[in-house]
Amino acid sequence: MLLHLRVTCPTDRSDEVRALFEADPGTAHLAVVPGGSVVPPGDLFLADVAREAADGLVRRLRDLHVDRDGGIALESVDTAVSRSAEVAEDRAPGDGADAVVWEQVVRTTASDSTLSVAYVAFLTIATLLAAVAIVNDSAILVIGAMVLGPEFAPIAALAVAVVGGRRSIARQALVTLVAGFAIAIGVTALVALLGRVAGWYGSDLLAADRPATGFITQPDRWSVVVAVLAGIAGVLSLTSAKSGALVGVFISVTTVPAAGDIALSLALGDGREVGEAAAQLGINLVGILLAALATLAVQRAVWRRVPRVVPDVPRPRR
Repeated sequence: MLLHLRVTCPTDRSDEVRALFEADPGTAHLAVVPGGSVVPPGDLFLADVAREAADGLVRRLRDLHVDRDGGIALESVDTAVSRSAEVAEDRAPGDGADAVVWEQVVRTTASDSTLSVAYVAFLTIATLLAAVAIVNDSAILVIGAMVLGPEFAPIAALAVAVVGGRRSIARQALVTLVAGFAIAIGVTALVALLGRVAGWYGSDLLAADRPATGFITQPDRWSVVVAVLAGIAGVLSLTSAKSGALVGVFISVTTVPAAGDIALSLALGDGREVGEAAAQLGINLVGILLAALATLAVQRAVWRRVPRVVPDVPRPRR
């Protein structure tokens, strides 16, 4: 399991960067193109490295300020038919599937957690779908809302930012999370109010027996258990190289549906239901966040303890 690193390096640090790659046992292939970078100017390094070696290499490159004066790009290598690649993966300490490339996680979560039109649209549609699910007491529609909800991205970004000390990303994620839910709930409440005015349902809807969706407004100890498990699964899907892409999206089982219930309750004027749904939403958001924080902290501590062989490359004087 390899990652491809494309490094634009100022010429005054080329020898140090080359020594860094050559001395790391996880380096499978290395090519150097002197003067190969035009913007910013410098030498171009193309390296295939074992995934478990990538985090240490990126950190040492940042120590050399290559990220500031040049650039570092990472991408996954789907297939590598190479004896050198096999040797590099065997020699690199740890397991590639468990390796966490922190800069990759940080950049991915930061990019996915911006308050974009697409994010707001998906969250709003998911919340509307959750409200329809409650009106029809449909478990299938709850699953649809659960899958569509994109809210795990800012939760994950917030956890990553706290663990990594990235304040700007934490602020961005928090704004996205709060503003996104506020807009989604507001729009859904207005649509639900129109449905009430049109006579599609009345204020007695929420008092009816709802065996398929009643759990949304019944927060209990199992809500905490679900939130914790969901947070752990979501983080592992984010950091693990072998996790399926859909693992993370299923954590919204009691967040987006709760937001839909809040909106519907506001439209129908049921204050008690609003409070119960808000409690469910709060419990799950906090539970998921705390579980994500704990999981990331454990992964960071464990992975940083894995021994690595890196050259003693001196930092450039400035």
